Amino acid sequence: MVLLAAMLWGTTGTAQSLAPAALSPYWVGALRLAVASAFFAVLAAPALRAGGARQLPWRPALLAAACVAAYNLSFFAGVKASGVALGTALAIGSGPLWAGLLQSVVQRRLPAPLWWLGTGLGVAGGAAMALSGGQGTPGAPPAGIALCLLAGLSYAGYALVNQRLVARSGAALANLAAFGGAALLSLPVAAALGGPAAAGAGTWVVVGYLGLVATGLAYLLFSTALRHLSGATAVTLALAEPVTAFVLAIVVVGEQPAALAFAGLGGVLAGLGIVIAAELRAAPGR
Repeated sequence: MVLLAAMLWGTTGTAQSLAPAALSPYWVGALRLAVASAFFAVLAAPALRAGGARQLPWRPALLAAACVAAYNLSFFAGVKASGVALGTALAIGSGPLWAGLLQSVVQRRLPAPLWWLGTGLGVAGGAAMALSGGQGTPGAPPAGIALCLLAGLSYAGYALVNQRLVARSGAALANLAAFGGAALLSLPVAAALGGPAAAGAGTWVVVGYLGLVATGLAYLLFSTALRHLSGATAVTLALAEPVTAFVLAIVVVGEQPAALAFAGLGGVLAGLGIVIAAELRAAPGR
């Protein structure tokens, strides 16, 4: 489920490239959160009618919403300041490392050495894929780097907090709280930083896909999987996202990646295999 979710996330770059040029990335992020919130509201309707909202722990729910909003905004701002290649490598690549550290400190669960080996290999491979195009920004400002690292931390924080929410309230209700709160936080920021929203038909086709499929369905799969995986492992498996983006860049966009990108692809796939082996080894009864 996590790998399928990551494949859906990997389509977001290609989908956003089809959006109207006048549509601010801040609006893309905020509107997809709003559409995803509506998706989760429909799924959570039976639980809401049964009074499930009263059982939702609101402090973790607010923290999850803050993490989703922080990721959404800091990622776009960080990539804009640092460059697409470097910014993406820092944001996505730092997520698994943050998740491992948070799990060790907060949950007192230190991932196995095999997990760290696979994660390190996957992160290094992802960084090679992102930077192989030579479009990095060596002189990226410290603020841009900090924003990208904040995006990785926010994503890891969401995964660990959401794991608790899903266990308590189910995936639909937990994500309704997280994404609904994040949408309420992000829409005013998009209005302030993104200017008027270009609300043409093309806008809603792209935003509809991003919200319903690449966000709603993807995070439903990801959250459901958290019942069976550690948060750190789930975040690492999400490194399959740049693999999907890599394939789409070749097949759809027609790009011709450098040899370093293919080496990075091998590193990501090998790292994912090692992480899966570490999770299976740590599973009860193994």
